[in-house]
Amino acid sequence: MQTINVNGYDMAYLDIGQGAGDGPPLVCVHGSLCDFRIWSSVLGPLTRRHRVIAPSLRHFFPDRWDGVGETYSTAQHVDDVIAFIEKLDTRPVNLMGHSRGGNICFRVAQRRPDLLRKLILAEPGGELDATLDPAYKPGPSPLAAQIAASAEAIVKGDIDGGLQIFLDALEGPGAWRRLPATPKQLLRDNATTLVGQTRDQRPLLSRADAEAITTPTLFIGGANTKGAFPRVLHALAANVKGSRTEIIPNATHPMFEQAPQKYCEIVLTYLAEN
Repeated sequence: MQTINVNGYDMAYLDIGQGAGDGPPLVCVHGSLCDFRIWSSVLGPLTRRHRVIAPSLRHFFPDRWDGVGETYSTAQHVDDVIAFIEKLDTRPVNLMGHSRGGNICFRVAQRRPDLLRKLILAEPGGELDATLDPAYKPGPSPLAAQIAASAEAIVKGDIDGGLQIFLDALEGPGAWRRLPATPKQLLRDNATTLVGQTRDQRPLLSRADAEAITTPTLFIGGANTKGAFPRVLHALAANVKGSRTEIIPNATHPMFEQAPQKYCEIVLTYLAEN
């Protein structure tokens, strides 16, 4: 693990596979409740062909944040990822994000396409506005209500209870109970970030946002993912010019953990193309 001071914050990151190939590095941005460790199932295949750099965003493990303050937001994390890439010893980079991290990478591509070679978005999170969703209604999303209930339990000290609310809302009833011990601990290590997420005023995703992306983009989804993630993926993919979509059979939202070999095959093939 290494650290770089980014916007006044010491951002921890993994830098693996230096010397693996001559192309740009692959920067990987994790989603909610995760950190750089979430990529462990795909690091082996990816680092045989690419240098992989995986940061932990502000307030995620190894940080031990108390959930207090206004320094946790999508806007802050976008600023941090941009500054992080600017401090690397080589640019442009390939940028990959999952879930909330995919939303952050999407916004980075909007603002700083000059920093990027290719963009990979694995079921990016976010909420669609009326230009992308004809059924759009103002107000918080159903998932936002679950996040709020989860955060409330976490603030009261019921970490596992709060995480169960969140994970079962995302993956279906019983998801937390079925989760092995190691990934459970990873989520516990980042539980307080959900408290910050309840205060995050994340802007809606619009058709104009998608049309503004000029970086070559690959979307990856799980064939069995439920809820809003498939709608967001397909709405963005339909409006990002020249983008490609790959769907992994029998996988849900944590697709690269469930099908790491197929996920890596898709990513490596895409990165190898001119």
